[in-house]
Amino acid sequence: MTTPLDTGAAAPARAAAAPRTERPWLAALGLLPFAAYLLVFLGGPLFFVVNGALADPDGNPTLDNIVASVTAPQYRAAFASSMQLSLVTALIGAVAGTFLAQAVVTSRPGSPLRRAVSTASGVLAYFGGVPLAFAFLAALGQTGLATIALRGVGLDLYGLGFRIDSLTGLGLTYVYFQIPLMVILVTPALEGLLPQWREAAENLGASAWTYWRRVALPVLAPALAGATLVLFGNAFAAYATALALTSGQIPLVPTAIASALSGNVLAGQQNVGLALGVDMVVVIAVVMAAYLWLQRRATRWSAR
Repeated sequence: MTTPLDTGAAAPARAAAAPRTERPWLAALGLLPFAAYLLVFLGGPLFFVVNGALADPDGNPTLDNIVASVTAPQYRAAFASSMQLSLVTALIGAVAGTFLAQAVVTSRPGSPLRRAVSTASGVLAYFGGVPLAFAFLAALGQTGLATIALRGVGLDLYGLGFRIDSLTGLGLTYVYFQIPLMVILVTPALEGLLPQWREAAENLGASAWTYWRRVALPVLAPALAGATLVLFGNAFAAYATALALTSGQIPLVPTAIASALSGNVLAGQQNVGLALGVDMVVVIAVVMAAYLWLQRRATRWSAR
């Protein structure tokens, strides 16, 4: 007696056993729109900036613009101010943001603190430009609400030398969006600290300070350093807030570029402004390269 073949069961088995034909060109084809976008909106402007920075007003190749952008006193002062502002606000934002993120991570899941800080950080990290400058002028300007309230209790900020359009006032404004950005960047790293590590340290007699100094901070160091670099680059490239708050009175690299391109300082300095743009691109490229390297080191622990 013969048994009929179960063709319905054999067909899926044959289909599953059949090797799949890989077509890598299909994946590359899917990247074409993104590559075209980068080429048009990033590659095109970058070529224009580099080409103009390496040419004189007549179009002849020269390095004079690059040399002037790093040796002229006004541009060196702009780089010094930008570096100082970016470094200070990045460090303040990194320290305050890390403590705030740790408070969020250790809070109860779904607690009002976690929800409020997470939501506020997502909004405030990208709140900048003219609206942020107007908000600080309305609060801490010479006739701002906070200034008048403090003056009513005997604390005159402007009598003590504070000005919202100074480098200190600008730094205070930058910290407003640096802290929320640090919370967003460092929260995943803090959540990656395994509870077993702390339990093991406590079982071996380690105090809370010893745990953080010997275990947690070495693990978090690449992530913290990388996030601080992002804050530095974020402050270094900020333009609209500084221009709206100080009207370009403080020498910064972004405002120096705008002044050179518009001819507000000296006529015929447009190519020097493009050279300053190249300098900014180099600084940001170095920052991002260091950040990516640190991120690779930070992900080693998350992969274990």
